[in-house]
Amino acid sequence: MDIAIVGGGSAAVGLLDALAAPDGVTTAGGETGTITVFEPSPHLWRGRPYGPDLDTVLVNSPPALMSIRSGDFGHYAAWLGERGAEHVDELLGRPLVPRALYGDYLVHTAEKAIAALGERGWLVRVVPAGVDGVARPGARLVLRTNGGEEHEATHVALCVGGGTPPDLYGLAGHPGFTGDPYPMAGTLDRIPAEADVAIIGSGLTAVDVVVSLAAHGHRGRITLLSRSGVLPYVWQRPHDLRPRHVTADRVAVLHQARGFVTLDDLTGLLRAELADAAEDFDELMAELRDTETEDPVRRLRRQLDAVDDPRIGRRVLQQTAHTVGPYAWRLLPASDRAWLRSHRRTATSVASPMVPVNAAVLMRLLDSGQLDITSGVHAVEPVNGGFRVRAGDSERTADAVVNAVNPSAQAVPLAARQLVRSLAGTGLATLHPSGGLIPADPRVHVVGDLTGGGSYITSSIPGIAAQASSTARALGTP
Repeated sequence: MDIAIVGGGSAAVGLLDALAAPDGVTTAGGETGTITVFEPSPHLWRGRPYGPDLDTVLVNSPPALMSIRSGDFGHYAAWLGERGAEHVDELLGRPLVPRALYGDYLVHTAEKAIAALGERGWLVRVVPAGVDGVARPGARLVLRTNGGEEHEATHVALCVGGGTPPDLYGLAGHPGFTGDPYPMAGTLDRIPAEADVAIIGSGLTAVDVVVSLAAHGHRGRITLLSRSGVLPYVWQRPHDLRPRHVTADRVAVLHQARGFVTLDDLTGLLRAELADAAEDFDELMAELRDTETEDPVRRLRRQLDAVDDPRIGRRVLQQTAHTVGPYAWRLLPASDRAWLRSHRRTATSVASPMVPVNAAVLMRLLDSGQLDITSGVHAVEPVNGGFRVRAGDSERTADAVVNAVNPSAQAVPLAARQLVRSLAGTGLATLHPSGGLIPADPRVHVVGDLTGGGSYITSSIPGIAAQASSTARALGTP
């Protein structure tokens, strides 16, 4: 068996770790072979999010939700060890480390997996190149790199990461516009300290930009530009939460009994979960309904005050959105998926909250007047060496614009577009109508956001780890 892994970020690390597990592919019939990883970046195993960057760019989830080993929630925390004490978010009560340090964890995990695979007879090698196409001239697949080399494989796993940030207003190439803020160590230094900065977006990337500007002494005005004006929710202190009703097993039972699962079914499971905790389901629903209409500053202040709130409702939603959600989404009827898409901004705000330490920085800047939020934005245009922002009937100007719009889930990364066209053109995979790629050949696998047919919530580390584990089992099946 000769496995080709295209991409060398967190998805590839999760797959290598799963392949190296005692029950991984190395024990399937005793067969061994080669594993070739194709990754052109010099920051191997880190992907776009976890390369070298400013210390203010933090991992945005508690350690229990950042383990790249599926089912082992303590794997990352054990690696972090005493280093975590230097990075504790006092409000959250958990360590939140710089993303570059989390990248060290990914590197360590990949190297351990490669060593374990080597001890079992596998040859693992890295080719520092991207892949432009895959052909199937015979029984084996042939990968073509962007340098013109060809490599044969029996199986291909696409681990190419998330999509490219969209340029919603066509500002690429204009002086003062930053199309992708990461790594911020190489982009924010270009912005003068007194500049009036407009940030397109109000999600987690926008929060990173604001916090990093503030940490580096930015003195100019900062504005978040958004169509909705919705900020991410704020993480609450983690509980030892083990849902009894909103679980994949309960969803599977419903599916097996009737052949389908509805949004009402999932709502019923959540209602039962809250009833067991003697909590008010309707109160939680009212909070969710108000997400897109409540003043975002007032909501941010209220949620910072509720970090220690013992109620489990939001915690259940945040945990199960990334664990049960991807499985349940594929079982829902089209009408329920459409309804959920119509509330996408609320769902992503709840499922991907900001960490309290960053929320506190935003609150301070909002209170001081240095930061403001502009909703209803419909145009950002270059004008007179700067930019003009149109929101509703009003206009304002900015000296610099930073694009903090997050790519949608299932978006094809720019560097992978030629490869995806090749796979679709040869019939090895098909494009899903709502985005992403569906393998049409059992030798092709996809791990991460490129997986077609998934929900609109970007894959989390637990979701990626679960997909990696499933792919490793498929590779080990004769």
